[in-house]
Amino acid sequence: MKNTIIEIRNKKILYALIIKKKRRFIKSGVDFITKDNDLLQLGFINHKKNHHIKSHIHLKKPRLINYCTEVLLVEKGKVKIKFFDNNNSDIKKDKILNKGDIIILFQGGHGFKILEKTQIIEIKQGPYVEGKDKKIIKG
Repeated sequence: MKNTIIEIRNKKILYALIIKKKRRFIKSGVDFITKDNDLLQLGFINHKKNHHIKSHIHLKKPRLINYCTEVLLVEKGKVKIKFFDNNNSDIKKDKILNKGDIIILFQGGHGFKILEKTQIIEIKQGPYVEGKDKKIIKG
């Protein structure tokens, strides 16, 4: 499907990945849309009744995490997102997220303007240290 996954890039660096609602669950089986080396992976699982996924455990493995990657799921409403580089400059790639859209924020800065009554589910890496894990962008 065309234009259902939108990459937000600045100087070839992936800042965000937007998955529009109509993109979800179009493939049978397991469909990961992120790359293996991304800081967070997102995939869709679509199986028929009585399919079995083998029981498993994830092994403890040290990982180097340089950014707090976030995933936002817009449950209701409409929101405009603005993107910033690491120097706090607007990269001029604003996007509108609607109900059912998902965004993965890999790096850079971001801000939101709520355009309608909105409910968002946020998933991010932890632990989070209040006052030390984010810097507010002025203006």
